[in-house]
Amino acid sequence: MATEYIQIGKLVATHGIKGEMVLEHAVGEKLKTGALDQIKVIFIEPVKGAYIPYFVEKITTKHTGEWLVKLEDTNTKEAAKLLTRKNVWLERAVFDQLVDGFQPVSLIGYMVINNGEALSEVQEVIEQPHQILLKITFKEKEVLIPLHSETLKKVDPATRKLHVELPDGLLEIYLED
Repeated sequence: MATEYIQIGKLVATHGIKGEMVLEHAVGEKLKTGALDQIKVIFIEPVKGAYIPYFVEKITTKHTGEWLVKLEDTNTKEAAKLLTRKNVWLERAVFDQLVDGFQPVSLIGYMVINNGEALSEVQEVIEQPHQILLKITFKEKEVLIPLHSETLKKVDPATRKLHVELPDGLLEIYLED
């Protein structure tokens, strides 16, 4: 069985001169005690589907939604700068061991089913103050699906399916040229 990866965030900036970077993440704040110490490897995807491992020297919390990351063999600001603006992935099994309870980012890779019709897999989760938006590709168009009490019908972790009931006309708005 192939290893499954989950995108947790993006390296957005360098920090200092010794190769540290700022990782903006969507993991949430409900981490198990000592969870950051368990992250030994992160993956960067330079080409779709090719995950390159980078070994973690140290991860610390910077702010809510941000970690400071120091990778092995990335010892200068210049080396760190080469990795900024790259998406960061974890193996799903490692991610599942980190979080305490449900985190919306764990929906990445779930198939969105609208009234029995399979639409697409969740590519990104965007957390807003009063709702969650799921980014999918439907009929070659980027679509944002609002996820809240009125649209969410069922989450099935066993089959990795997310059942929704979208408002009439929502998908059609995205398909207009």
